[in-house]
Amino acid sequence: MIGTILVVDDEVSIRELVTFNLQKEGYTVIEADNGMSAVSIAKTNKPDLVVLDLMLPEMDGLEVCRTLKGQQDTTAIPIIMLTAKNEEIDKIIGLELGADDYLTKPFSPRELVARVKAVLRRSHKESAHTGELTVSRLRFNFSRYEVYLGKTKLELTPKEYELLKLFVTNIGKVYTREQLLEKVWGYEYFGDTRTVDVHVRHLRAKLAEDTQIAEAIETIRGVGYRFRDI
Repeated sequence: MIGTILVVDDEVSIRELVTFNLQKEGYTVIEADNGMSAVSIAKTNKPDLVVLDLMLPEMDGLEVCRTLKGQQDTTAIPIIMLTAKNEEIDKIIGLELGADDYLTKPFSPRELVARVKAVLRRSHKESAHTGELTVSRLRFNFSRYEVYLGKTKLELTPKEYELLKLFVTNIGKVYTREQLLEKVWGYEYFGDTRTVDVHVRHLRAKLAEDTQIAEAIETIRGVGYRFRDI
């Protein structure tokens, strides 16, 4: 599955390395060296994926991610974040803002390409869903990436949306935290699985208007989570 990748990094050597390896795989690559340009180019060109450095001039990577995921015309574009930082908080913030993957510099170009392919596969599969699905008072519009609780549109992050969608399309199925990370984030996650707990907690809070639905996301002690039939 070939597509267009926007590579955003203020280090020329990193851009050249990433661009070279992606072009070898047949991808079309466009580049940006600062956050403001990245947002402008993404809005204009609608790339299939963004490889985004965290430390950028003018607008940092987290703000770029927040901006792209917060606007309707760019919210569905997958993002892989790159950073020289190794602090866990940066990783969690990036994922909660909607980033699809996260690599710490220095990274293996082969690993980056593999993760690009994995994220694009998941994104392509997600975009194939059309129509609507109703579960109790929840109503999904897959083509518009929207979900309503009764008449109220829920303001969900991309990952919250995908997590809730996975639950309601697999009612009764128990998922481990590792499985949820792999299915929702699109890759095998090596690290702390607490990001799943954070997202589930946020989901329950946003569904709190309907106690039955909020409590349908059940914690299976020692295993993970499931959405029980309601």
